[in-house]
Amino acid sequence: MTTPSADDARPATAGRASAPEDNGGGDRAPGIPEAAPAPAPSAAGAAADGQAGGAAAATPLLRLAGVGKNFGPVRALIGIDLDVPAGQVTALVGDNGAGKSTLIKTISGIWQQDRGHILWRGRPVRLHSPKDATDLGIATVYQDLALCDNLDIVQNMFLGREPVKHLVLDEVEMEKAAKRTLADLSVVTIRSVRQPVGSLSGGQRQAVAVAKAVLRQAQLVIMDEPTAALGVTQTRVVLDLIRRLKTQGIAVIVISHNLSDVMSVADRVAVLRLGHLVAVGLRSRFDAESIVDLMTTGTSKRLVPAAEQPAGPSSGSSSEH
Repeated sequence: MTTPSADDARPATAGRASAPEDNGGGDRAPGIPEAAPAPAPSAAGAAADGQAGGAAAATPLLRLAGVGKNFGPVRALIGIDLDVPAGQVTALVGDNGAGKSTLIKTISGIWQQDRGHILWRGRPVRLHSPKDATDLGIATVYQDLALCDNLDIVQNMFLGREPVKHLVLDEVEMEKAAKRTLADLSVVTIRSVRQPVGSLSGGQRQAVAVAKAVLRQAQLVIMDEPTAALGVTQTRVVLDLIRRLKTQGIAVIVISHNLSDVMSVADRVAVLRLGHLVAVGLRSRFDAESIVDLMTTGTSKRLVPAAEQPAGPSSGSSSEH
């Protein structure tokens, strides 16, 4: 019998091994790897790790292993197994209440998982706060963007971490770094880094928020509904920005209800439904109809068979529920 590929999109009923329990991490310092060894991968994950491409391809930037989160009797996340490879765009889709916000807040350190493990570059970590996630290299750009409209672009990008020279702010260095970061992301629509953020369009504001994350050496950028309420031109600006992040080797998780955006920019698609990760795989295995089926019923007959799937980068991902 042929072992299934780790990039196959799988229904929720695939034989998933039970997730290890997580006891909360004790009194360890925030962001410090757990002393316990990493959980063993599932059979499909082990098969992916053995594929051609070497250990680098088999070790994702971020791995969730059996992650669960409860709010009282409500099980918001149930045994989530998800790999996020470096330099790829992973689209996280699902209907309202599917668990998308809970999942990204768990990855961002706002909430701690009740079960399972989070591994960063193969090492288990326990995120006790957003600062722990930021220190690792995880940046989250929420829908409100967390920008100050009354401050200019430079002030926003360095807010809370301004460099000081001779006991005064090093304005020259901040301005140079802001211009350099925006140029690296090919953001050319901003006329001056000294203009107030409140005067920018929606796409420009997204660009500033992402540039702020890149400036802080983020290796994974999570974008929550980045094109919501944007026009066609501004949406194109944001999608191009996501593609440029990928070319710089930065992993991106995009949460979106816009399936057209998902299909145009994502390398991989992960579908959540009622707290379960019902399918995950290369984008080429999905179309918009199959994603809708998975979001509403948890299954789809429209998935492209693995044998017909175009060759793509191996991520070593396993998601069997």
